[in-house]
Amino acid sequence: MSVIAQAPLEKATIRKAARFGSFARFMRYVVTRLATLFVTVVIGIYLTIMIANMGGYVDQIIRGEIRDRITNLIALNQAYQQMDPDTRRALIQEKIALEEKRQGLDTPIAIRNFRYLSNALQLNLGRAINMTSDSGSKQVRLIILERLPATLLLMGISQLFLFFSSVFIALSLSRHYGNFWDKLVIALSPSSSVPPWFYGIFLILIFASAFKVLPFGGMVDSPPPSNTFDYSMSLLKHLALPCASLILSSFFLSVYNYRTFFLVYSSEDYVDMAKAKGLPSRDVERTYILRPTLPSIITNFSLLIISLWTGALFTETIFLWPGLGRTLFQAIGLYDIPIIVGSTIIYAYMLAITVFLLDFVYALVDPRVKIGQ
Repeated sequence: MSVIAQAPLEKATIRKAARFGSFARFMRYVVTRLATLFVTVVIGIYLTIMIANMGGYVDQIIRGEIRDRITNLIALNQAYQQMDPDTRRALIQEKIALEEKRQGLDTPIAIRNFRYLSNALQLNLGRAINMTSDSGSKQVRLIILERLPATLLLMGISQLFLFFSSVFIALSLSRHYGNFWDKLVIALSPSSSVPPWFYGIFLILIFASAFKVLPFGGMVDSPPPSNTFDYSMSLLKHLALPCASLILSSFFLSVYNYRTFFLVYSSEDYVDMAKAKGLPSRDVERTYILRPTLPSIITNFSLLIISLWTGALFTETIFLWPGLGRTLFQAIGLYDIPIIVGSTIIYAYMLAITVFLLDFVYALVDPRVKIGQ
């Protein structure tokens, strides 16, 4: 009797030990994954800081600009023209030293790089060197937040339309493999090698310059319409060309990629077996074709969501779109390192968080994926 009574207790103990082992394995995986992603983010941000500063070359450029600006200001100031040359020279050197100290150039570059890194990891983005927000602030956080809505609007409309239309059309093409439209998409897929800004130039030449039906650039008409309806119509009119260029540059290749995924999974043996059992085509597509491709689709969609925050560097510049892409382009030209680092740290954090969460999403949509194994 004692042996029989102990058997359930032993089984319960084994189950508890198994659950504890699974939980410990899960937590070990989470900690290891977070540590790995954090190290990757730190390395990426530090390399960005070093590249943005060009190993100290940007410091030399800034020092030269400071020297030229202060020398010209004092030379053109009537109050200093009668001053003794040695005294004026000493005054110039003093003001140059004060300005370099204000911008932190008196600190060794290695120390400043680690200081940049520490502040960036804490999302303390600091002050821009040359750029300002529309309100006149030099706070990098305010500059980015001010440009963010325009970028989210442009990238959100174009990329979300591109994603959903590509998946829908690709699924339709996979049902009619080898027909005229399928061959047409394959033939046009190399056109996606052309960058969106190149399409943008041609669209401007055709619709803005030749036909004069759409504006050359900007976000709204100048002056902006006073009532909401006219403002919305003006905004949509200005969105047409940049959105079209972003969609055209990736549309056919995106459709081709998704169509290939669907064709690969639709040729599996279990799909033929499901069809042989007489299951409706919609059920076969949903259960045996779409579900296995969900990890790839979710990954692409997640990376698309992240790209909404980065903007389109050259496309926004060509269309004079006041978004983050154009801001980053201007920051690169002005050697405004805080703006460059601020944009990079936001993207790095979002990418790390997305990669971390995708592991759990994969486990939810694909039973073959086990967290921690």
